[in-house]
Amino acid sequence: MLLAVDIGNTNVTTGLVQGGTLLAARRAATQPLATADELELLLDGLLRLDASNLGEITALSCASVVPDLTAGIEAIAGRRGVPLLVASAGTVPLPVRVERPAEVGADRLVNALAAARLYGTPAVVVDFGTATTFDCVASDGAYIGGAIAPGLELGLEALAAHTAKLPRIELRSPDRAIGRDTVTAMQSGTIFGYQALASGLLARTRQELADSAGIEPSAVHAILTGGLSAAPWARGVDGVDAIDPELTLRGLAIFHAEVTGGEPIGMGLG
Repeated sequence: MLLAVDIGNTNVTTGLVQGGTLLAARRAATQPLATADELELLLDGLLRLDASNLGEITALSCASVVPDLTAGIEAIAGRRGVPLLVASAGTVPLPVRVERPAEVGADRLVNALAAARLYGTPAVVVDFGTATTFDCVASDGAYIGGAIAPGLELGLEALAAHTAKLPRIELRSPDRAIGRDTVTAMQSGTIFGYQALASGLLARTRQELADSAGIEPSAVHAILTGGLSAAPWARGVDGVDAIDPELTLRGLAIFHAEVTGGEPIGMGLG
């Protein structure tokens, strides 16, 4: 079985893949200073939630934006003798047409690959994670760049940490934009503000891709993913064609299949 591992700044997400199917997905908080032993315990523990374990894993596919944990998973693969593929601009099988390809986050490239293979091109992937990213795939399947904005939860943490009276709040949509108290005012600014940010940047990137391809903006596929994409308020982002919270894991499975000649990934989860 293949274990897909997406190591982000906020979460470590794992996906168990067998026969081209993503069987299970799990998520844990990222511990950036974790040793290889601690990371190994975490991965094994997540697998055991689905009646599996690291001893059953025959291959690893990883996208990481935390260098210390990248080294950790390389150490785990080495001592267990399990083949490991690490996503980067030099390994992900799609053209990368940006100024400095090596600086592009591995997860962004994997998302672009998954969008192109599963949804078609041209496409925009909006990822609600620690940062909110917009990644664009041209008609010919090349990754051509995108946009990065502070993530929603990061913005909330900054408000709470750097103001004397603003509290930490629950992330849910208020009934109206005009808040009647501090909490609803913050919910309005956060939820409605991020919906507007995502909708506006998505419309602009979609238009630019459409102009370069000579097509209508509605013909550009728009996919929403990331840890917050499953939240009810995310459905309020205009112009989204599909919400796929496990897009990065599917992309890691596609990456592994295309590099090694394995079975292509399907759309389903378990």
